Amino acid sequence: MDDIFLKQLAACVGDAHVLSQADAMAPYLSDWRGRYHGQALAVVRPAATAEVAEVVKLCRQSGVALVPQGGNTGLCGGATPLPASRSVVLALARMHAIRHLDATDNTLTVEAGCTLAAVQSAAAARGRLFPLSLAAEGTCQIGGNIATNAGGVHVLRYGNMRQLVLGLEAVMPDGQVWDGLRRLTKDNTGYDLKQLLIGSEGTLGIVTAAVLKLFPLPRRRVVAWCGVPAPQRALDLLEQLRSRFGERISAFELIGRSALDVVLAHIPGARAPLASSPEWSVLLELADVDPDAPLEEMLAAQMETLFETGCIADAVIASSLAQCDTLWALRENISEAQRLEGRSVKHDVSVPVSAIPTFLSRAEAALKSICPSVRIVAFGHVGDGNLHYNLAAAHRDDNDDFIARTPEFNRIVHDVVAQCGGSISAEHGIGQLKREEIVRYKSALELDLMRRIKQVIDPDGLMNPGKVLPPGGAY
Repeated sequence: MDDIFLKQLAACVGDAHVLSQADAMAPYLSDWRGRYHGQALAVVRPAATAEVAEVVKLCRQSGVALVPQGGNTGLCGGATPLPASRSVVLALARMHAIRHLDATDNTLTVEAGCTLAAVQSAAAARGRLFPLSLAAEGTCQIGGNIATNAGGVHVLRYGNMRQLVLGLEAVMPDGQVWDGLRRLTKDNTGYDLKQLLIGSEGTLGIVTAAVLKLFPLPRRRVVAWCGVPAPQRALDLLEQLRSRFGERISAFELIGRSALDVVLAHIPGARAPLASSPEWSVLLELADVDPDAPLEEMLAAQMETLFETGCIADAVIASSLAQCDTLWALRENISEAQRLEGRSVKHDVSVPVSAIPTFLSRAEAALKSICPSVRIVAFGHVGDGNLHYNLAAAHRDDNDDFIARTPEFNRIVHDVVAQCGGSISAEHGIGQLKREEIVRYKSALELDLMRRIKQVIDPDGLMNPGKVLPPGGAY
């Protein structure tokens, strides 16, 4: 029966685009971190929305689950099929057309398989900015960014994907194509269906195209790296810069010394940006559409006051685009450096910005009370309250025993997040990683509403099963 099914898939997308041999499928069956491994009947690579619709209809008729996959850069196993599952991985990389750019509307319509870098380039070619920026932008795809409600480093100024998507096209679980590709900022004609799909991780439908919101392309950019004595000083710095520069602050990243140290240890060519070694650093970026805006002079003048008040202990302002990129590379390579160093216990959390110092101090005290040698690698988008709070063993030889304590560490970190009024998933999604964990932090009503939505839209439970929704309910 599976042979017949594979032939039917080939009729939908062509023989060359149905992969069923183990070696050909292997890259699609594991996540980027190597934490999750699954099985599938085939990997299917459609080239058009109509082909996606035919594959979805066929899978529904055959009772085969569908696992949509973009660039496979996720960190929660959301795009990896389950082990021993009768499923098809739907890889969307061939759907990479730039359909339309309207400079007057400031919109860009693209297919789901476009890489984020390609979208950024298409916008820049017309003097526009698509502001989503991630370390994986050369590989991650817009469909995956939408499915996980990606955030990145510029949320402070531009918002996450929920704010950057105006319209969607999606194939629903019954194979129907919903055309919601509207280029409207205002559309108050009922439920906002696109928002159900954004952040749903493919559990309600498969995004095939999107209308994205564009902005004027900044012509002037200034990047600085500042050493700060404590996280509260970083918040003081942010407040003073907001008062001076307003929305021209496009990024504001907090980086703990351990995070910088791991980059310096594992990334070739990385150099410490300051002569001192502060416990905490801030990487900030100012941008303006006016190419003559004196941002560097204004920031330098502001820095003098900040030094005098003790808000910052040391700082460097990039003097060229190359230096800007060098400073950003230190931040963007933290995840890769951690991967090279070995496994760690990762947390993608958010708290109110004002609660960041409280979270950091409480979490560290609680963790060190049960594991005094724990090494905390903390960094993130402090401007919007999103921290990547990762834990590692002091010595690599202790790593296996350390990783075995992951549930214990998770409970401590997530409980402190909840005490601070935060979320245990800020921008990476739930996937397989946190679907059981959310039971502790979401109300019974919230979970019930989520299950009801899933039941109505995907009654057969074939859309990316085992993701997002916790076990114990209908799905």
